[in-house]
Amino acid sequence: MSLLRGNPAARRAVGLVLLAVAVSVACVFLGRWQWHRHVARDAAIRLVEQNYSAEPVPLDELLPAPGSALDPADVWRQATVTGTYDADATVLLRNRPVDSQPGFHVLVPLVQADGSVLVVDRGWVAWDDDASGEIEVPAPPPGEVTATVHLRPDEAADPRSAPAGQVQAINVGQVLAAGGSDAESYGGYGGLVDESPAPAVALGSLPAPSTDPGSHLSYAFQWWTFSVGSLAAFGWLARRELLEGAEAARGGDGGAGSPGGPGTPRPSRRRRTSDEDAEDALIDSQLG
Repeated sequence: MSLLRGNPAARRAVGLVLLAVAVSVACVFLGRWQWHRHVARDAAIRLVEQNYSAEPVPLDELLPAPGSALDPADVWRQATVTGTYDADATVLLRNRPVDSQPGFHVLVPLVQADGSVLVVDRGWVAWDDDASGEIEVPAPPPGEVTATVHLRPDEAADPRSAPAGQVQAINVGQVLAAGGSDAESYGGYGGLVDESPAPAVALGSLPAPSTDPGSHLSYAFQWWTFSVGSLAAFGWLARRELLEGAEAARGGDGGAGSPGGPGTPRPSRRRRTSDEDAEDALIDSQLG
């Protein structure tokens, strides 16, 4: 510590090294964070590719009874379910644009023979670009309907309020409460693929899930490159501080070998021979 007190260059070098370590560690953790996001995104894409186009199965094979939660491995699986739409319990999902178009998703309970319901996202209706106009929702097909849906897990309840008949998330409990239904349901809902018979006026189709992996992997390697680069850059700066400090110390200690010190031989000055001097010397040599 006494060496650092008397050596400003050493203090600066140590500070640069500590800064390098801090920046490098931060970059390592940021890289790990992006790596884990890449791994999670990759797993989600594999699930979509495995399940989205799989053959439909009856609903009770994936959700055996009301209250059942959807197995994470079955997300995006297709299921068929038969029942009657409860049009009076229709609820609109807010703040879920499709392809940047403002609109509402139309959520309708499909009542099965045993009285239990599956909440079905039947599609979406566009709203005005300035989100100011009235919304007209086409009616679902009447009578018994057989629907094919992509199963999705129940979303977390949203604490935000919404106008009557609307919700902020596809949380089955909130959807049924907003529609005035007290029927039993499942820990999941269905995104409509098709329904038979077809409705008189079709809603906008739900978009397919994205399989874009994003840039998480490249970001991870960029952060790790910054980690190594920060060590190299700050290490070089610290070394330069030490070298410059040592050079300054040698120049100011007045010791032997230092410029201006007592042990330093003074360079001899040689007078430059002019042309006239050379000519005089030549004449003198001839006369002699």
